[in-house]
Amino acid sequence: MKNHISASAVDLFCGIGGLTRGLIKSGIPVNAGIDMDESCKYAFEKNNRTSFIGADIKNVSANRIKSLYPSNSIKILVGCAPCQPFSTHTQKNENREEDEQWGLLYHFARIIKETKPHIVSMENVFQITKHKVFADFVSNLKKYGYNVFYKSVHCPDYGIPQNRRRLVLLASRLGEIEIIPPTHTPQEYKTVRDAIGKLHPIRHGKTYSKDPLHRAGALSPINLERIHASTPGGTWRDWERELRAPCHRRKTGKTYSTVYSRMSWNKPSPTITTQFYRFGTGRFGHPEQNRAISLREGALLQTFPKSYDFIDKNGPNSLVRIGAHIGNAVPVKLGFVIGKSILKHLEAYYG
Repeated sequence: MKNHISASAVDLFCGIGGLTRGLIKSGIPVNAGIDMDESCKYAFEKNNRTSFIGADIKNVSANRIKSLYPSNSIKILVGCAPCQPFSTHTQKNENREEDEQWGLLYHFARIIKETKPHIVSMENVFQITKHKVFADFVSNLKKYGYNVFYKSVHCPDYGIPQNRRRLVLLASRLGEIEIIPPTHTPQEYKTVRDAIGKLHPIRHGKTYSKDPLHRAGALSPINLERIHASTPGGTWRDWERELRAPCHRRKTGKTYSTVYSRMSWNKPSPTITTQFYRFGTGRFGHPEQNRAISLREGALLQTFPKSYDFIDKNGPNSLVRIGAHIGNAVPVKLGFVIGKSILKHLEAYYG
């Protein structure tokens, strides 16, 4: 860019650094990540060689954010506010708007107003667009002088082997901005086989000796029978009645077909959630092996590189904790696409 103008980012709600890693890979340095979950610090700093700040965004001042940027740089502020209050899984929760996370976008907007970054990006579930908090967020950005773009992004269109739809919002004080065009056609979609097909086979409850992240949760005797009876792309409806969970035998439970099933080798995986290592919480059964997918397989489907280090030898490393870290992350490749979209915009503006 002319005049040697540099750009750098700060990542709010950074988690273990999926978005940060994608931005860095795209060519955008990340000065720091901020998250209140201190357990994310090890993976974030070890893999991205930048600072993790353990803080609640509600208590973060504009001056602290400003101090993280070099002088005379293009300031990019990105973030993925926790999405649980907006997920389809919580749509029937009548008290979801009382969740403290619900108001985090207002704090995000406050920081934008007070720090005036040149570029803003926000990633979340698309269901957030149905709620007043999102309309207010967009309205505030426009009031602060930003051109705002947002879109439901189908992740396989960008080479992510996961059938995931996410909202990507981009906003700029410099001019019109949008996401780069899709990089993959349906015939070119990355599949489960592409992502995890070459990993060493393991049994349920076991860990591969050469890769501590290639670790699978143990199955109960009944779930072991169920996965033996499951086929890729099938459902629990394929089982004999005695294998079905009591809730699925009732009329009210018969619509919940997206649990207790195997992934298909030749398609993208389902959306990776924080409990992807459990057979009964989604379509998380391995296509062939009698187990749920491992932590390593979840990370690869989230497009983390195999070199990404999730395991702090001095800390607790339970399936629950690392599974939440991986499931809560922005897919690295989606972060890369966001970074490339920002750089394309800056190149068009600055030449």
